Amino acid sequence: MNLAVLNPVGEIAAQEKSLMITAVLLMLIVVVPVIIMVFLFAWKYRASSTKAKYTPNWAHNTTLEIIWWGIPSVIIVILSAITWISTHKLDPYRPLDSTQKPVEIQVVALDWKWLFFYPEYNIATVNYIQVPVNRPLNFSITADAPMNSFMIPQLGGQIYAMQGMETKIHLIAEKPGEFDGYSSNYSGHGFSGMNFKVNAGSEEEFHAWVKKVKDQKTSLTKELYYETLLPPTKNNKVEYYSKFDDALFEHILKKYLMSHEMPHGNAHHHHENNYTIEDHKKDLQVGEYYKELKKAHH
Repeated sequence: MNLAVLNPVGEIAAQEKSLMITAVLLMLIVVVPVIIMVFLFAWKYRASSTKAKYTPNWAHNTTLEIIWWGIPSVIIVILSAITWISTHKLDPYRPLDSTQKPVEIQVVALDWKWLFFYPEYNIATVNYIQVPVNRPLNFSITADAPMNSFMIPQLGGQIYAMQGMETKIHLIAEKPGEFDGYSSNYSGHGFSGMNFKVNAGSEEEFHAWVKKVKDQKTSLTKELYYETLLPPTKNNKVEYYSKFDDALFEHILKKYLMSHEMPHGNAHHHHENNYTIEDHKKDLQVGEYYKELKKAHH
């Protein structure tokens, strides 16, 4: 990750950098004097010193008590206020204030790769995101593999990706360039290669890229997803899909809920969500196949 967090290219990352630096500087107000005094006292009251005043019965000084209790207390109050304000202001679920239309991106953490859906454009990619600068990016995130964490350090903080749950994070790129995205939560043998690229450019470049992806010949169906993307792979290359099954993200998100709810026989509810009993049976079969693949990799 190098020093990416100290080189922000978006509003959220810039505010997080400022918060981190402010917190560190406030804490150094206490830390630096303490370190200096450790060496100063050790020198002044060394055994060979003849100038240090010897006061074996000294036990209290009101002025010093006020200093070493008062200053840390004030710093804690200031840090608490900053934390309270920034926690709400930088809430990853909070949409960004912008007059520009957001780009919606659905994210699925897999073993060991990232799948991205652009529902507005009906295209999908693996390990690559193209975005326009100065437009909010609304990420909806889930997982079809062990728990993971989605992070683009130069755009903002991390957010967890979990099976059967949808988390959200709102980011923005205010400068063009290519940035690194990471899995920031250990998830197995292929974790170190679970990275992706984010390319931010002009609106024209974004639409030209969308057209390029739409010109690809491969469509992402549910069957292709189970055959080629769900099985574990390491250092997966970038892939493009000209279109995808509209219900695929919802299918991935809700199939784990299905496994808990099916014993209660609430089949009608799942038909309404386009997830049928046959889908559930297929998922169970795929689950067994997936376990065998995991064993083979170990």
